[in-house]
Amino acid sequence: MKKKVLALSLTGLMTLGGIASVPMTVGAVGEGPNYGGNESIQTSILHTYDSMTDFLRTQDAKQSAMELEVIGKTIKGRDIYLAKYMSNPNNPTILFLTQQHGNEQLTTEGALEFIKHLGTGKMKGVLDKVNILVIPMLNADGAMGDVNFSLDDYVADGGRHLTRYNAVGADLNRDHVDKKYPETQALHNNVLKKYKIDYMIDLHHQGTQSERDGKYVSGSLLYPTNKNVKPEVLERSKRLGAVVFNAVDPTGWGHLAKYNGGDGENIGRNGAAVQYDISTLLFEMRGMSDHNYESYAIGQKSNGYLIKQTITTLDASVRAIADGSIETVDTSFWDTLPFQNTRPSQEEDE
Repeated sequence: MKKKVLALSLTGLMTLGGIASVPMTVGAVGEGPNYGGNESIQTSILHTYDSMTDFLRTQDAKQSAMELEVIGKTIKGRDIYLAKYMSNPNNPTILFLTQQHGNEQLTTEGALEFIKHLGTGKMKGVLDKVNILVIPMLNADGAMGDVNFSLDDYVADGGRHLTRYNAVGADLNRDHVDKKYPETQALHNNVLKKYKIDYMIDLHHQGTQSERDGKYVSGSLLYPTNKNVKPEVLERSKRLGAVVFNAVDPTGWGHLAKYNGGDGENIGRNGAAVQYDISTLLFEMRGMSDHNYESYAIGQKSNGYLIKQTITTLDASVRAIADGSIETVDTSFWDTLPFQNTRPSQEEDE
């Protein structure tokens, strides 16, 4: 019998019109507890690769609109899954990509809950107007800690460690030009090249110490910044970011800043925009599920609002594309949105 992994219920989070107002255990924007050597981090409450696979197969059997596809394998031989909702090939299509970095899992938890929601019938009209692709765990080897290097200095408890890198220590989000590794090859050859994708949100986590206006951020956003991105692709990316910002930042538990990310084409949001003219958005959620640096890991009491932030992001994006409101959303907030500051240590990017 499949273990119930998370107590967070999507039916308590979402309504037909979007995300419901739900009391959170955290009191303010981005203020869930750090790890700090004290707060617990239990990886046992997160989906394992096997439980995620069981979940996806169950939803595939239940949902007539969903098709589950294996797009490739990891270095250790795990299947990489794509959940597809392709009602009309002429519809605009959005891709949600999670866990290029295996220790950034709360976005995966949110993506799985969103998949469940898509099968409830509450978005039937929406699904007629937009195609949705979800890769809920690109780096399954890193997510399971099944790697060829030691993770003994990582901080989480719960039976397994999660690491940023793939099985041979490579950062998949720096492999979008060379495409050296099977995970990246699967993404490019069997998704980015295969489907006509208009939008992509690349979901990540950053460290815990970033702030805006003196308050910890719940996350940070950035559009593609490579010089070879076409102006129209960049403009659509900024619109996608505006949709997400407007959905998350005013909530009371959301507090977003601009991310200070790299310009290289080898980074996912830049590579997809340059090579395929996909309008992309990077969303860096606060805190990681495991790390060897304590300041990067987030305590598990923050899981709820970070998962909710993911669901809010996916729901708002899909609805804005479906009803066309993304075409007229005001992007001027980008001109005044501050870059996040870091207190006090340097964090890894993307």
